[in-house]
Amino acid sequence: MDWQVLTREISLYLESQVRVGLFGSGVGLSLVLGFGVAYACYYLSSIAKKPQLVASNDRFCRFLEEYCPVVTETYYPTIWCWEGRVQTLLRPFITSRPQVQYRNELIKTADGGQISLDWFDNNDSLYYPDASTRPTVLLLPGLTGTSKESYILHMIHQSETLGYRCVVFNNRGIAGEDLLTPRTYCAANTEDLEAVIHHVHSLHSSAPFMAAGVSMGGHRQMLEKLFDMDLVMKARTVREFDKQFTSVMFGYRTIDEYYEDASPCRKLKSVGIPVLCLNSVDDVFSPGHAIPVETAKQNANVALVLTSCGGHIGFLEGIWPRKCTYMDRVFKQFVQAMFEHGNKIFSM
Repeated sequence: MDWQVLTREISLYLESQVRVGLFGSGVGLSLVLGFGVAYACYYLSSIAKKPQLVASNDRFCRFLEEYCPVVTETYYPTIWCWEGRVQTLLRPFITSRPQVQYRNELIKTADGGQISLDWFDNNDSLYYPDASTRPTVLLLPGLTGTSKESYILHMIHQSETLGYRCVVFNNRGIAGEDLLTPRTYCAANTEDLEAVIHHVHSLHSSAPFMAAGVSMGGHRQMLEKLFDMDLVMKARTVREFDKQFTSVMFGYRTIDEYYEDASPCRKLKSVGIPVLCLNSVDDVFSPGHAIPVETAKQNANVALVLTSCGGHIGFLEGIWPRKCTYMDRVFKQFVQAMFEHGNKIFSM
């Protein structure tokens, strides 16, 4: 797509509308065409941009450029809803919800709790008919998210076309299962995730395995044993909720201590496997100034893809963004690159 093509398409469309009687004078046509051309120029010069690829390892960069080229291509956000807050709000209502048949599994935890896993086995896989070696993708929904989220369904659909198996890790207490202990989850604690990883790997030890996470509950009766739930439910911001509930549940002395421990700035330095992070600088929850770019540059295993638009889990593209988003395309290409060419990542 270039300026001339888009401008010509807009002009032809507006001219056709004038012909059917929406505007009655040449002056109206000139104004509309002028506005259309000006908007197209603004969109192409200030909105549609190539993402910024941040990586200290040149070999990782070359690997991404060859096997995950979407991270170097211009991202054209939906022309009528490119602003971050609009993308964030509209995505759940606009994007389609592919049909996925899950197989549910409940696993026990060391503290007596349980975790709900939703499996998409992909037994009809043409590329990997042997289930023992079928690549497995562990999907981690965002805050309060479950296997029913549209972005998770799209990631599974992308994986299905590649022949992969998926399993969705539902955090405690949010997927309809009973909360057996007075404990939910937080951004700084990975004990449940570690238990899930060990469980999945033990079931399919010969299968390639990777994980993909997006962003970062009820059961009041159980929680009232330890918390003043009336006070918790009066929280009006995420910070108030974390102060009254999350930080207390996991033993932090202050809310700031919890946030410091949960910050990715402290964890990026210790990442020991290749990780690709996609973030929009206009993300309302993780804005550009909060992205640990300099910290990421200190680890050869980490690469950041920063888009100018996209909002929070938005990344809508196309005139009517019902199906594939930019995030879906990044996910599909990177997962395929790692499973099929991962051995080349540090030999290029």
